[in-house]
Amino acid sequence: MGGEGKTRDSKVGTRKKTFPEVQAERLEQAQRTVLINCPAKISEKKFLKYLSHHGKINSHYFYESYGTYAVVEFSEKDSIASLQDVTRTPGVEEECAVPFKSRLFTLTLKNPSTQAADQAPVHCHKQSTILVSDLVQKLCSADSVSNQLYTLMDEYQLTEENTKLRFLVCSLIQEIACAYFPECTVKPFGSSVNTFGKLGCDLDMFLDLDEIGRSPTRAKTGPFYMEYQMKRVPSQRIASQRILSVIGDCIDNFGPGCVGVQKILNARCPLVRFSHQPTGFQCDLTTNNRVAMRSSELLYIYGSLDSRVRALVFSVRCWARVHGITSTIPGPWITNFSLTMMALFFLQKRTPPIIPTLDQLKDLADAEDKHVVEGHDCTFASNLNKIKPTENTETLDVLLSDFFEYFGNFAFKKNSINIRKGKEQNKPEPSPLYIQNPFEQALNISKNVNQSQLDRFVALARECAWILQQEDKGNSSLSNSQPWGLAALLLPSVASNCVKGKKRKRVQASERIKSLLDSLKINNANSLVNNGGKRTFSSQTR
Repeated sequence: MGGEGKTRDSKVGTRKKTFPEVQAERLEQAQRTVLINCPAKISEKKFLKYLSHHGKINSHYFYESYGTYAVVEFSEKDSIASLQDVTRTPGVEEECAVPFKSRLFTLTLKNPSTQAADQAPVHCHKQSTILVSDLVQKLCSADSVSNQLYTLMDEYQLTEENTKLRFLVCSLIQEIACAYFPECTVKPFGSSVNTFGKLGCDLDMFLDLDEIGRSPTRAKTGPFYMEYQMKRVPSQRIASQRILSVIGDCIDNFGPGCVGVQKILNARCPLVRFSHQPTGFQCDLTTNNRVAMRSSELLYIYGSLDSRVRALVFSVRCWARVHGITSTIPGPWITNFSLTMMALFFLQKRTPPIIPTLDQLKDLADAEDKHVVEGHDCTFASNLNKIKPTENTETLDVLLSDFFEYFGNFAFKKNSINIRKGKEQNKPEPSPLYIQNPFEQALNISKNVNQSQLDRFVALARECAWILQQEDKGNSSLSNSQPWGLAALLLPSVASNCVKGKKRKRVQASERIKSLLDSLKINNANSLVNNGGKRTFSSQTR
């Protein structure tokens, strides 16, 4: 195994900021950032010089999505006001521009023919993952299976630039919502912030109205209290539906670059769905979804504890997507969230465990960590420095092989998966796959999965465990010029070999039974000879 893999496999427990600290820092950063649609051929030096007239620039980068865009972060928020003061409204002849001023701008050249003629296109940062075929080639260049997993994670994970862009979109949507709720915030949750996000994943946003409901410190001004008069509705759900309906209309009518707006208000969790064209993000906006925020923080903690956690999850999820185990279309497929829970459960089962159970994290919690959301206990330690690093030093090649072996032979008919306890439990209902929601504990997050899809997952897991075991024994039929390790598991032929694999395993089982019977006959004969024909019984367990 390569030296880099050893270093990364053993690198655990590094100091990290808490999830709320990261969120607050990035949200504030987004408030000082603008998004500018600009010509592909532009002098970057002149562009930055022009903007720097409005204030110091902390950072910038370019990307492509329905045109070339620049993301520019100023040092001070006042710089944006200065830029807005010199920005004009667009002049359109046949249409009328809706006069909503945001931090989304268009920069044009005064003399395009001369200004762009001698300019090379600006360097654009990637916003999507590479093709699987290109990924397979790249993985074959690694020096170990462990480093293949890290290479895949490096290719698929959200970049710093892409993460900044997600917070910026939230900040732009917040400006729209603030027209009605000035104290609200819009925060990303889910894959965008939980450390398991893949380039190109959807942007889930949470409209947080909690600050509005907080009571201010009551000054001692006499025997009176003052409170706002507000509309009253029968339930929190109805309030959420009405708020999202109005905000959805505002996004549709006034939000620059927001297209395809759908108000899906009768879903279990009401939401507004739309595409943000300037960034290419598919967005879902919800409110009153605080349990999901806690789930995001929990995954952030697990992903930050040990580098192997994220590497394994990214690889398993990529493998599942390639073979159609997961899908972007709703249906009976296993979801990425379910796969992540399965990987976390597997890592809790190692000896010693690589990550703690949710109950163990709850035991480490302080009073400030206590969270009960709608009757659900969402308490766990948020300070990563309080969590003792694991003593487990297993490498990723071992973990990947054992993951497939473990779930290829898991008793799905009998047992459920529960990261709160970190151990198998009897299924409370007869769903093919039962994974307990870590917070809403009466819910099965994989209730949608049917028996056919679970059987397919198990068959593929067994096939992949067999492939890795054969390579480990040096019996691989693959030459050095062909994909190996993780790369071999991403080939389409793996799925087609599952049928052959069933026949192969029946032959292997028959051979094992025959070998065991022959061994018993020999041992029995030797026992009779050594004891004068008398039978003896051993208490040793084989």
